[in-house]
Parts: sequence; structure tokens; C-alpha cells
Amino acid sequence: MSVEKQRLQDKDWKNWGPYVSNRQWGNVREDYSPDGNAWGSTSHDKAESYAYRWAEEGIAGISDPKQLLCFALSFWNKKDKMVKERFFGLSNHQGNHGEDIKELFYYLDNTPTHSYMKMVYKYPINEFPYNQIIAENGRRSKKEPEYELFDTGIFDNDEYFDIFIEYCKADHNDILVRVTVANRSQKEAPILVAPTVWFRNNWKWGYNIYKGQLNASSESCIDINHDSISIKKFYSRKNNSNSVFCENETNSPKLYGTLYSGNTYFKDGINDHIIYGSNTVNPEKRGTKASFLIDEMIGAGESKIFDFRLSPNETDEPFNHFDEIFNARISEADEYYHEIQHDVNSEDEKNVQRQAFAGLLWNKQFYHYNVGKWLKGDPNFEAPRDFNNYVRNTEWNHMHNKDIISMPDKWEYPWYATWDLAFHCVPFAIIDAEFAKNQLLLLTKEWYMHPNGQLPAYEWNLSDVNPPVHAWSCFRVFKIDEKTNGKPDLLFLEKVFQKLLLNFTWWVNRKDKSGNNIFGGGFLGLDNIGAFDRNMELKDGQHLEQADGTSWMAMYALNMMRMAMELAQYYQVYEDMAIKFFEHYLYIAEAMENMGDGKEGLWNEEDGFFYDVLQLGNGESVSLRLRSIVGLIPLFAVEVIDHHLLDKMPNFTTRMEWILKNKPELTKLVSHWEEEGHGRKHLMSILRKNRLSKVLTRMLDEKEFLSSYGIRAMSKVYEENPFVFSVHGRENMVYYTPAESDSRMFGGNSNWRGPIWFPINFLIVESLQRFHFYYGNSLKVELPTGSGDKRNLDEVAQNISGRLCSIFLKDENGERAFNGGNAKFNYDINFKDYITFFEYFHGDNGRGVGASHQTGWTATVAKLMKPRMTI
Repeated sequence: MSVEKQRLQDKDWKNWGPYVSNRQWGNVREDYSPDGNAWGSTSHDKAESYAYRWAEEGIAGISDPKQLLCFALSFWNKKDKMVKERFFGLSNHQGNHGEDIKELFYYLDNTPTHSYMKMVYKYPINEFPYNQIIAENGRRSKKEPEYELFDTGIFDNDEYFDIFIEYCKADHNDILVRVTVANRSQKEAPILVAPTVWFRNNWKWGYNIYKGQLNASSESCIDINHDSISIKKFYSRKNNSNSVFCENETNSPKLYGTLYSGNTYFKDGINDHIIYGSNTVNPEKRGTKASFLIDEMIGAGESKIFDFRLSPNETDEPFNHFDEIFNARISEADEYYHEIQHDVNSEDEKNVQRQAFAGLLWNKQFYHYNVGKWLKGDPNFEAPRDFNNYVRNTEWNHMHNKDIISMPDKWEYPWYATWDLAFHCVPFAIIDAEFAKNQLLLLTKEWYMHPNGQLPAYEWNLSDVNPPVHAWSCFRVFKIDEKTNGKPDLLFLEKVFQKLLLNFTWWVNRKDKSGNNIFGGGFLGLDNIGAFDRNMELKDGQHLEQADGTSWMAMYALNMMRMAMELAQYYQVYEDMAIKFFEHYLYIAEAMENMGDGKEGLWNEEDGFFYDVLQLGNGESVSLRLRSIVGLIPLFAVEVIDHHLLDKMPNFTTRMEWILKNKPELTKLVSHWEEEGHGRKHLMSILRKNRLSKVLTRMLDEKEFLSSYGIRAMSKVYEENPFVFSVHGRENMVYYTPAESDSRMFGGNSNWRGPIWFPINFLIVESLQRFHFYYGNSLKVELPTGSGDKRNLDEVAQNISGRLCSIFLKDENGERAFNGGNAKFNYDINFKDYITFFEYFHGDNGRGVGASHQTGWTATVAKLMKPRMTI
């Protein structure tokens, strides 16, 4: 067993980790404005002076699991208007495609216990073009591409620093920090390195008065005094390190013009002292925020190393064995990933996979949000809310989040989203199954899940509805963990199953508008995929019957059935629950065929595709014949059961046989197949063989969904000939848009009208493999459609998997598709092997789009980087 794997048995090794957000400003949690304008209530520039209520932000920041003490790196190139304490990006209103980070950095390595971590930040030597980026993106329309940092030309002559930031742990609470600054330019350049330690401000709001204290111990040591923190010393290896101190408190005179009678050494004191030489740091060298200031010149093409240590011990030789410890942790990280990657084919694939894992691990975050306190404001700072106008999350008064949670990313989405998290946990299970299981359980806890059974969506609107993929993820993680550890974690499965019963019931009671087993749910995480806002309140009794909402619920029922069947192998009581979900699946599947009262189902025989149906107030219905992934999601409602499993469940088998004999309208929804040497298999699927073939004919058509890089979110047929539909007297037009959105339907950079999204593609690959497990070589389809080349469904799944992986892997010309043809990113030695895992990808050329560092669900590529991804 590797050393890192042994460490995973000791939870204290995770005491410290990369739990500090990249952006706290602009979050709902920090918004105390009366109009709920989170993006407008703070800004990037104001953040240097504003003390946060709920969490902290920083560059490569680390903290303890309750974020009492934080550490991060700051830099100044002697030209910028401010110290680089946080990553810069545009608010939702500033960007022509919504919020967007405007920095270049890469997560290179990380272990599950964070015993070793590494990233690189590319910091310009010349003045950072803050105003230029804001102005140009403000000028551009939604029809134009985003204006990125690279587009400003600031990297053209390699006039930047590569700043490598590495952490390793000597012990649970003993952290070594190494910063390597490499000047990539042809001229000498100055840089100020300011490693910073501070306490999260939890003393100002009226609930707590205890405040830790930082003070200078010696020229190269800062004392850390806090009752709940084991780390007591912050050392710098540079003997001439100058320490400066201020308070982590809001500069109210600067931000609000208010008078202030207390201390004047505010949060921005170190910044103002560095930039202007202001007398804004405490001459007594004490406070709640402190930095070492290390001022250096870096020669052309040269590198310098700066070492620091956060230690529980006072010692005269804090840097003894420093290099040996670092080398040992790097070697142990390599050992751990060698074991994980033993069957990955190439070095390039290993590099991509390891950086995907690194991004997942770096994007863990301390997430604190007590909604009840947030709604009413704090004793010392009442919230000026006008509840007659929109205030978010008023019905989630019970919620109290204070945990380490996997984020989609820590700048654009520094808040969890339930269905994102479900996808994160699948690749997480490969490297740290306990963390994955605990994350899935966390969202079902009483202080997360609503009393009515709803899972929280995300902080911008906790009551929104994400696709119900939690049960799918739980069972996938359960099986990965069982395979890795050689035994099933039945306690985990039972715990999560019991809570998901409540959530399933919530769906049935709240989202089945007519009680006919056809489900809505609104946008369901797919933002602008419809011709109109699917969250819209329709008039005169009109409502939308959703092919995706109903399919997700059929999938949910099958997931719950499969979990119950697994548990029934050990506890017979779960056999009845398996029967319950089997029957529920049948009724949902039947409803998709026939919605009753003579109404057609969601299947359109003429097109061979599933569509949403708009039910009119007069009882008539209109099929919204817009071909998008809404019509592919029925693929996901598939389960194959070996008969040997049923042999252990006589009651289930008896009930199934009774239904198949006495309810002929449901019989066609369950098939069985005699496979010589392997016994019987039972297929449960919304799609029978004929319809499956028709849907796949559409999906594998290069003129429609099939791209060289995966499956598009919308058919390419709408590129020249848009889909047009009128609702409430307004004509809605939908074009295929393969990359950045041209729609403000949901604001921001949301776009489901053409790009390739990894979560949906991952489920497509899995579903095809399940269908193949049942049909084998008896079902083959053309790949691509019209080619005459017939493939079985496992071969189709592997082909799509390969297309997805090719987004990141070097092609025959040494280019990576996600770089969008950028020659420097593809060929420069200091860029070409660095990977960013974008939110989604251009439907035609694979270019990365959206949140550039959203490792999150795109990290499912790590599960695809195998010779064969098994179900």
C-alpha cells in the first residue's frame, strides 16, 4: 500500500487543505443589499478593503477545515495599481458573456490528503490591463468572442513570471511552502512576494468576541496565537524578511465615507503601504493579518526560490530537512498516482488525468452559509432588506452549511451545485472514495435537505431544480469503492437510500403537475436549451410536459430500484422497496407513451425523437419539435438485471412476472434475453430496440448531434434554419450556437444550444454500455449515420469516449483542441503540457468555453482515460 493511501486512513491529514476560495466577492452570502444585487454590492477592486462575513479568498490559499486561519500568496510587479492578492475577473454584468475570470493559472498536482500540492500562476511583468479588459468586454456584443487576458498581447514577448506554488506537509499541522519565481522574459524584472497569513473575521458580527493575534516574534518569524489553531509559528527562510501587520476589518471610511474611531490599520493596510508607502500598517507589529515582504530582482530567464513554513513548533532551525521532506512528498505523490494510473495507455493521457484529479482536489472549499442568520442580518450589522421585493432563499431558513465541499470551480462558481457535485464524486471515488461518499451524504443531511425533501440547488436560488442524478452518483461511487476496497460499504448505501426516499417523494408530489407521471421542473440545469424560459409561468392553465424531466425521473426510479436490489441481497426488507421503484418506473415509462385522455406521448414517431409537449388550456397539446439533448436524456433511463440477482429476490421476481402477465400495456417496457452460458438478462428502458435505433440514428448523425469531440447539446440543423416558436405573443427563435451564447435568457455564459457538455456525454457513454450489455452484437448502428459502417453499442460508446478525450490530448500536429488553435498554448514549452478543464466545449472544434477552470464535472474525463470504461 502506498504511503499516501495509508495517510487516507488518518482523517487528521486533511486538517489543512486548499479550502480558500478564489473569489468571495459577488457571492450571495456576502450580499446584504436590499435589492439582492450580489454582483453589484461588491466588486473586485472593493474586495481589497472589504472584510467578508462568511469565508475568505486568496491565491493558492489554504486553511484549516473551519477556516479560522488562512494562508495565501500575494505578489506585486511594481507596476500594477494594486497588490495581486486575488484573481481578477469580470462580474456577470461586465462580461459580454457573463462572469469570467481573466487570469492564467494551472493546477498541476495534488494528493487526496493534500500532503503535496502544486500550481503555477502566470503573472505579467508589465502592468496588468484591468481597465482595458473591462472596457473592451463592455464594448463587445454577445455575438463577439470574449476578450481574454491573452488577447491583450501582454504575453507576446514572454514578459511574465511563472510562479510555481508548492505545499507539502511534514505532519498534520506542519506545512512547508515553496514559491519558485521564474522570469520568462529577456530582461531583468522586479517582484515583491508577500506570503500572507490572517484570521477569518468572526468577531465583528455580534456573536463572538474572541479574536486571535498575530505578532512579530523575530525578523523572520510571526507568532500565531489562537486557542483553536495548532499552528503557532510562520517562518520565512529569508533572513531579511520584513513583516507588516494590519487588521482583517473593513475600511469603512474608504468604502462608505463613514467616520471610524477605532484602529486605522484596515484590511487594505498592507496593500496601501506597499503601493503608496502609506502609514497603514501597525508599527507595533501586531494584528489579525500579516505578511512578509520579500522584494527581489529576477534576472532574465532566471528563477529564485522562496521557502516558508507554518509550524506548530518553535525551533531555531525551521528549514532543516526542508528539501528532503519536499522530495519525499513528491515521490510519494508519484507512487500514489502510479498505482492509480497503472492501466492508462500513454504519458499524455496520464498527464491529463493527473491534472484533472489535481483540479478536483484544488477546488475543495470551505463553504459557510447560515441562511437564517443571513436573512435577518447580524446583531451588529442589520441587513437592510426589503422583503416586499425579491430576496433569495427565504424558504431555506433551516439551512446551515459549514463544511469542506467540492466546488465546480472556486472563481466563477465558488458555491456548490447539487448535480455538479454528483458528477464530481465519480472521478473523486477513484482517488478518495471516502470523501466522495461523505460529499454525497452531506447534501442529504437535515441541515442541507429541505424538510419537504428537496435537495438544495445552488446559492443563487436554492429552490431551483437540478436533474435528480444523486442516486445515480451514489450507486456509481458505491460500486467503484467496492471494487477498490474489495467490500461493499452497505452502511453508506443504506444511509443515502433512506434520505433519497424523501427526495424522490418530493419530486413525485411537487413536479408531477397533473398526477400523470409526466414531470416538469423548469430549466433543470439546462439553462437556455428551450425555445423559451422553461421556468416561465404560463397563462390560462398552460404547462410544459418535459421529456427530460420525465426521463430523469424514470432514471431516478431505476437507480433507486437498483440500490434497493443491492441492499436486498443482505437485508430482505429492501426487496419490497425494489418492487415499489420497479413499478414506479413502469408507470413513468408508460406515461411517456400515452399521457391519457387521448393525448399523445412525448415520443414523435415521424421524427423518431422525444420532445417536450406544451399542454394548452383547452386540453390540446403542441409538440415542441426542437431537437436537443432533451430528446436524448431518455437514453439514461436504462437498467440491465442479470437473472441470478433475481434468484435471490423471489418476491420481486413473482411480482415482476405477475405484472408482465396481467398488464400487457407494461409488458413491452421490460424485455428479457437468453444469452447462452450467461443465463437471462432483463432490460428496463424507456427505449425499445426500434426506438433506440431511431434516436441513435439522430445522435450519430454528423449533420445533427455527432461532433468530432462528442455529442452536441443541440442539433446542428438549426445553424442555418432556426427553430421558431411563439408563446405569449412573442416569437422565439433558436439557432445552433456551438460556443458562446447569444441569448440572455439566463444571463451569464450559459449555453446549451450546441456545445459539448461532459456530464451529458458521460451519461450517454454509460447508457450505451448498459444497452450493449443487454443486446451485445445483436444491435449494431451506423457510426456515423450514413457511413455504412456498423458498430455495436460498446464500440459506439468507446468511440464517443475517444472523441471526448481528444479535446485534451495532443493530436498528430501536437495541438490540443481545447486551446482553440492558440499556437503559444499548443507549442510553447511553458504552456503546451498544461491543461484547463473548461465548463463546456465548442460543438465543432472542441475549443474550451465558459468557466475556464471548472474542473468539476469536466473531470469525468479522468474516468474515461482508461483502455475501457466499464459500467
